[in-house]
Amino acid sequence: MGFLRLFLATLQFLTRIPVRERWCDGIELKDYSRGIVCFPLVGLVIGLLTALAGWIFIPHVGSLVAAVAVVITHIMLTGGLHLDGLADSCDGLFSVRSRERILEIMRDSRIGTNGALALIVAVVLRTALIYQMSADVLPVLALLIVTPVVGRGMMAVMMYRQAYARESGMGNLFIGKISEGRFYITLLLMAALVLLIGGLSSLFALLMTLVFVLGFRRFVASRIGGQTGDTLGAACELSELVFLFFLLWH
Repeated sequence: MGFLRLFLATLQFLTRIPVRERWCDGIELKDYSRGIVCFPLVGLVIGLLTALAGWIFIPHVGSLVAAVAVVITHIMLTGGLHLDGLADSCDGLFSVRSRERILEIMRDSRIGTNGALALIVAVVLRTALIYQMSADVLPVLALLIVTPVVGRGMMAVMMYRQAYARESGMGNLFIGKISEGRFYITLLLMAALVLLIGGLSSLFALLMTLVFVLGFRRFVASRIGGQTGDTLGAACELSELVFLFFLLWH
């Protein structure tokens, strides 16, 4: 029951899926770092629901409109949480400012040019990649299921043994507070789900995504001395796009 409550609290934290407060009774903020092992499972829930949208729309409206519907479903399920992190991260990290100013820009609720462009590119690219998977007759529904698993699993890579770049914030619940055991369990669970559902053909895409996330983590740390909640969200969005891209790599 304790793990179920932790999973539901993590699901509530990462998505807009309705979770009643009483279902999470007993879970405090200090417990959230233990929920990192639930991240791939939350991704699995998101993936199943987005794949359901694809299953409903693809036979009736064609691959392109279905791809748009899938992307909209994904955004609705997450509330655009990680897209917001991507926009804020791009506004700050590519501003060519000091560390302190970068963090100020990332905290600003207003969106800048870099952030707006990042959102447009991310949404358009995701739609195009999903459409192309359908055109290439790939097992699109299975791959839609595992893509959010990869996105949330790779967030653990951004958190593990990293400093929190701010003095306070929600990212401080996880960043630098993930134990070695939970970190490796999270990665193993992510890999197991990807291989079980996506098959061996998805292994190359998973490995390339890991390489990308390690590089992104190093880049962010060099700019602001650690990670924030925004950079975690950015890593989630970018890792999903990289994973989808290499699924199509021939």
